Amino acid sequence: MTEEQKKDLEVTMKKAIEARDGEPTREGLMYQPHVDIIDETEAITLFADLPGVNRDDVDIDVREGVLTLTAPVSPTFDNWQPLLKEYELGGFSRRFSLSEKIDTDKISAKIEHGVLTLKLPKMEAHQPRKIAIS
Repeated sequence: MTEEQKKDLEVTMKKAIEARDGEPTREGLMYQPHVDIIDETEAITLFADLPGVNRDDVDIDVREGVLTLTAPVSPTFDNWQPLLKEYELGGFSRRFSLSEKIDTDKISAKIEHGVLTLKLPKMEAHQPRKIAIS
């Protein structure tokens, strides 16, 4: 790389850094958890992969028809340092728009083995039903 190319690269990098405005609102990386969503008769079930997340750190919020999952991951290296670390630790964040058919007052959640399970019950008026012929 010539000296002129190095200077051009430095100028480009400096401009990119100066172009950033504002401050980051969160420390560290945030990942979108992988999810499976199953539509059942009485509810929608959502499974979200949240490896390394403590149960007490998961925040589930429903506001104005949007369900938000947020879960930080804390490093587990108390008294030791890893020899090789191939990925950065980060938290999880994901948002879902909810249908008006979901009864948000009855949403339930559990986490087991790094998998969050959300049950999103449908309102009774929106559940399928069989009509008997008289």
